[in-house]
Amino acid sequence: MAKVTGGQLVAKTLRQIGATTVFTLCGGHIIDIYNGCVDEGIRVIDVRHEQTAAHAAEAWTRLTGAPGVAVVTAGPGVTDAITGIANAFRNQVPMLVIGGQAPHSQLLKGGLQELDHVSITKSITKLSISVSETERIPELMIAALREAYNGRPGPSFVEIPIDVLDKAVDIDSVTFPSYIRSYGRQHGDPALIEEAAILLANAKRPAIIAGTQVWFCRADEELSAFVEKAGIPTYLNGAARGCLSGDCPSFMTRSRRHALSKADVVMVIGTPFDFRLAYGNRIARDAKVIQVDLDYGELGHNREISIGIQGDIKAVLKQFTEAVNARKGGQWLDELCKLENGFFEKEKPFTDSDAVPIHPLRLAKEIRAFMPDDAIFIADGGDVVTMSASVVTPCIPGRWLDPGPLGTLGVGTPFAIAAKAAMPDTEVVVLFGDGAFGLTGFDYDTLIRFGMPVIGIVANNSAWNQVRYGQMERYGKTRGEVANVLAPLRYDRVIEAIGGYGEQVTDPKEIRPALERARKSGKPSLLNVMVDPNVFSSGTMTQSMFK
Repeated sequence: MAKVTGGQLVAKTLRQIGATTVFTLCGGHIIDIYNGCVDEGIRVIDVRHEQTAAHAAEAWTRLTGAPGVAVVTAGPGVTDAITGIANAFRNQVPMLVIGGQAPHSQLLKGGLQELDHVSITKSITKLSISVSETERIPELMIAALREAYNGRPGPSFVEIPIDVLDKAVDIDSVTFPSYIRSYGRQHGDPALIEEAAILLANAKRPAIIAGTQVWFCRADEELSAFVEKAGIPTYLNGAARGCLSGDCPSFMTRSRRHALSKADVVMVIGTPFDFRLAYGNRIARDAKVIQVDLDYGELGHNREISIGIQGDIKAVLKQFTEAVNARKGGQWLDELCKLENGFFEKEKPFTDSDAVPIHPLRLAKEIRAFMPDDAIFIADGGDVVTMSASVVTPCIPGRWLDPGPLGTLGVGTPFAIAAKAAMPDTEVVVLFGDGAFGLTGFDYDTLIRFGMPVIGIVANNSAWNQVRYGQMERYGKTRGEVANVLAPLRYDRVIEAIGGYGEQVTDPKEIRPALERARKSGKPSLLNVMVDPNVFSSGTMTQSMFK
């Protein structure tokens, strides 16, 4: 009989589930998986930190719809990946993380890098398990993947000890489950759909907020059809950005706070009542709320609702499009359009500013004008990214990547690695805060080694500015700048030194020419743009994220 090792079984199973790429940092506990990946033609992208591997796996899922995979060694390999796993968990992103472990035969003897990984990861995964028999590797990997897609999606963790990976077994003794997971879509209860449609039809000031699950369910076309027929002002957050085109008359961006506070009926689609909606308190207290979510447990969580519908967003939106009556325009829509135009005019002096240091909104305007419509835009930072989000608006679904509700900094370079690996012919633009860049910026080395030309911009205000503002407001300037001020480092020179293209920008008129030179270089590039440290977003000044 033919023999096969545990690592080869891992690779065969990855190929079976449609994984073509794994992100990893090498370790002695997991090298047999690499051997299997070579056999199966699975691309191995090795990075400089396990946090990068986990973040890249998340971005792979978000961009492609296929499960992202990170492979990390035991002990510190797993603990280094924890932040990336936690970020995917809060972002509701299904992915698979495979961790090494000391030999199962030496369990609890104090082996090299031995830790109870399963207990550590249990609270931030859909399923966390350890494999003790080589023959069961395919079965348990597929069980973990299936659970990752169950209900509210999220990451799963599979630990495989080194002796289980290295062991050779008869291939005929191994079962490869043919059923991976269901691709069926759960529809909403028809009676509740009808009830909600009546509520929307009778509303005088309806509003919709649609979030990340719209893109996870690939429901962008269904959302567009529903919104255009219903004629309801709609706002997008999270990964849903780009799911409505700019010429949709009901698509709004800047008037959300006003709309939610005045609406009489609000439909919340695929986004939780978390801090971004002030736990539901941003919605008028007496408004009727319709909530649609993949997760039954999310319905009515933090906020009283009138109608809760569990179901796949794509399927439920099709039902709503059939159920609602067409309506166009009206006084409410006109009111919000006027507000939208007012916000645009209010921002114009800043987006057009020639001030030095550079205003962050001027930087955002230049980036947006430079980017092709199909570019992938990655936001990795605090206050400068918060400000830029109203200006840099994606035109295509799935082309906006940000950390999500965990607020994790350091996703920029890992997300860029995944984006270029998944879509090598698509331009990738990353906006970093200088604090965020310092966390995983050295993985530009990975971009350089794998020939992945991305265009990075550090908005350098030499501070952790989102924290700095609140600290100064509370304690005054002297104590307000404790532990949050950075040096005005030349990050561009760091990237230049390791083989990329770097350039410093201090004049707003030089932003666009510098971006063009970065693109022309054909290398992973980084512009170090010095921005005004005393400009803050409205959210930071109200500290709304903490309220």
